[in-house]
Amino acid sequence: MTEGKLNSLLLGVVPPLLAFLMRIWFATCRVTIHNPENFFQPEDKGKRAIASFWHYSIIYTFYFLRRYSATVMVSASRDGEYIARLAGEFGFDTVRGSKNHKGVGALKAILRAVRDGDSGAIVADGSQGPPRVAQPGVILLASRTGVPVVPMAWSASGHFIVKSWDRTAIPKLFSNVDFFYGKPLYVPQKLTADETEQYRVILEKRLNELYALAWTIHNRLEH
Repeated sequence: MTEGKLNSLLLGVVPPLLAFLMRIWFATCRVTIHNPENFFQPEDKGKRAIASFWHYSIIYTFYFLRRYSATVMVSASRDGEYIARLAGEFGFDTVRGSKNHKGVGALKAILRAVRDGDSGAIVADGSQGPPRVAQPGVILLASRTGVPVVPMAWSASGHFIVKSWDRTAIPKLFSNVDFFYGKPLYVPQKLTADETEQYRVILEKRLNELYALAWTIHNRLEH
């Protein structure tokens, strides 16, 4: 079997299998939601938000937000194809791009989706990091659509860590998960470059404060 055929086979098998296992695995966790007033319910018609979270949290966040409709920006890399298909298993639309590859096109695509009435989701530190350093894409999206950014973070009493640049966290079976919604960040239109940087720093600070708050609950500042 050629490498291309093997990759196609894995793409057809791994994401749906992983989504199936996630539904069973994460259903055993006890979840506490903090500050739900900062977000909205799936049945709330006409309400939108741009979800923003650190890359470490992506696996459980897809599961947690599965009842919401959103367009998610995912890396254009080959590995990103697995993430995109996993997102699709939970009902999300995806656009593909990163700061180094097809990023402008992806930002335009998610901009169209949000303007057409969908919510958006962008991993704040991107597909390559550095970890917990916000990139400006989410600020540009919020500025051009008028839709607020809602920072998100979660922690778990027991979890596994993947040895990757972002130290992806996965809750253990029957663990306690605390999911936090941060205060919505409204971004003015027509920002200058300096103003974009100011709001990028604000988002980064809010996400890191939320991250620290979440993990301190379980006596861990670093997961």
